[in-house]
Amino acid sequence: MRALSRSLNLLVEKYLPSAFLFALILTVLTVILGMTLGGQSLPAMAEHWYGGFWGFLEFGMQMVVVLVTGYALAKAPLVNRFLTRLAGIPKTQLAALVMTMVVSAALGFISWGLGFVGGTLIAIEVARRVRVADFRLLVAASYTAVIATQPVSLALTAPLLVNTPGHSLESEIGLIPVTETLFSPTMISAAVFGFIGVLVAFILMAPKSEDVVAFSGPEDHPGVQAPADEPDTVSERINNSRILNYLIVILGLIGIVTYFIAQGFNLELNIINFIFLIVGIALHGSPTKYARCITDGIPAASGIVLQFPFYAGIIGMMGGAGLIVLIGEWFASISTEATFPLFAYISAMIVNIFVPSAGGQWQIQGPVLVEAMNSMNVSAATVVNAVSVGDMTTNLLQPFFVLAALGLSGLGLKDIWGYCMTAMVVLIAVGCAIFLLVPVLGW
Repeated sequence: MRALSRSLNLLVEKYLPSAFLFALILTVLTVILGMTLGGQSLPAMAEHWYGGFWGFLEFGMQMVVVLVTGYALAKAPLVNRFLTRLAGIPKTQLAALVMTMVVSAALGFISWGLGFVGGTLIAIEVARRVRVADFRLLVAASYTAVIATQPVSLALTAPLLVNTPGHSLESEIGLIPVTETLFSPTMISAAVFGFIGVLVAFILMAPKSEDVVAFSGPEDHPGVQAPADEPDTVSERINNSRILNYLIVILGLIGIVTYFIAQGFNLELNIINFIFLIVGIALHGSPTKYARCITDGIPAASGIVLQFPFYAGIIGMMGGAGLIVLIGEWFASISTEATFPLFAYISAMIVNIFVPSAGGQWQIQGPVLVEAMNSMNVSAATVVNAVSVGDMTTNLLQPFFVLAALGLSGLGLKDIWGYCMTAMVVLIAVGCAIFLLVPVLGW
């Protein structure tokens, strides 16, 4: 396993372009597929591309906010001391790896957004203190742990979507409770065996002491330096007003409580961002301190700002040219009742490379698979689960969601991609085994 990951690392260091170039290459490939398989003209593909290009503005802003507010929350004195103590516990690379993955998985269970940001920050803090641990390995392991446990994440998109009244396929499949998706034997098995599999894989991939690349970055994220304190003027006292700070915090807490009373324990990106924001303001103690910390965290979001529109454009082309429908129909045509869950899982993995948005993928691919399942004895929940796990698996190949981790850690895609691809092979083996057994076990 160590030899495989090292070979892949050497391969990607030599041939893999940057994450932005990866998005551009996928864009060109999608244009070619749309013109050849989808029968579209070049002007039509350009129209689909532009039509989808700005489709991620809301989601992109949500990701930027979750990243910078998560960073500011972790840098709050109280939280920073807690992370420091937690990161000081492990003394060996093995202990550092296990702690990083377990904490990241726990955060990812609450929300994948929290897992990606909080897990990366844990990996950074651990790497700072455990100099015998490989920094690249820890960041890759943190990201992979969140991916592996995503099947039971409380914020997993497709299961929550099909349990929401008024969703696009309600007339065909009704409402599917989370007991049949998130908390089903299928998804629990995928999360448990997936996490165990990647944990073992990372333990085996851990470089020998002479090959370890320790953390070598600055003690704090390289952002904008905080300006020196201004004279004790009226304006400065207002800027550092604790009264105004905690009035906003009280208002925010009322809003959070009101939300959970009305919505129940429904964790989605907006409420997570709002909680990060309000708690961060409270812990920093003044508006000025919080604003400075947010400014320090913003450089880490540059990859998201640049690349998300290109992935939105790819989704526009995949949908406009009918490529997602073609992939789904082809896999459905070669499936039987015994193999349909497996092929639905595989098709979702392929589509996710081009459409790295679980919600968007389900909206386009879901209707095709639901129509195919009507001629078989396969439940709608099985289709939702297969698409969700398939989407999750190739997130280790597609750099869309890892941009937050790269931005926070200062690493490049080449630094961690070999580890992630090796772990993806493990998750594919686990996923294929589970979805082959689903019909046999009656899940």
